[in-house]
Formats: sequence, C-alpha cells, structure tokens
Amino acid sequence: MNGVDPGGLDDQQLMKELETIHRTRHDTLLHASNDALRAHNDRMAQLEGEYLRRHPRRRVAAGRTREGARDRDCSQE
Repeated sequence: MNGVDPGGLDDQQLMKELETIHRTRHDTLLHASNDALRAHNDRMAQLEGEYLRRHPRRRVAAGRTREGARDRDCSQE
C-alpha cells in the first residue's frame, strides 16, 4: 500500500488526503504512466472507502441521485 493506512488518519487528515487526491486526479489520468494511474486509483479507493465507512449516513444532495437527475432533465424540457 502507498501512503498511510486511511484508518490511521484522523478526520481532518483524511479530508486533506481526499482533497489532494481529487485535485491531482485529472493530471494523473491525462499524463501519468499506467502504473501511476493504477496506484492513484487504488489510493483513491482506499481513502474514499474509509470516508464512506466513517460517514455511512452522509447527506446526499437530491440532485445527485438518479431520481434527482431525472427531475432535473424533465424541468429543462
């Protein structure tokens, strides 16, 4: 595994790691080697999995659900 075990990070550290990995995602996808992209994918999955484990009942915006997206599409017609 690359980096610190996400389970060992406190909430603030976890959020900082998530912000960093999301910020670097686009450049990694476009310009990194396949091995680097694979490592980035693995690390992102670890960090996001830990976030979801800690926040299983996180607030979900209505527009970010399938139903919300359908409602958005219907209102644009």
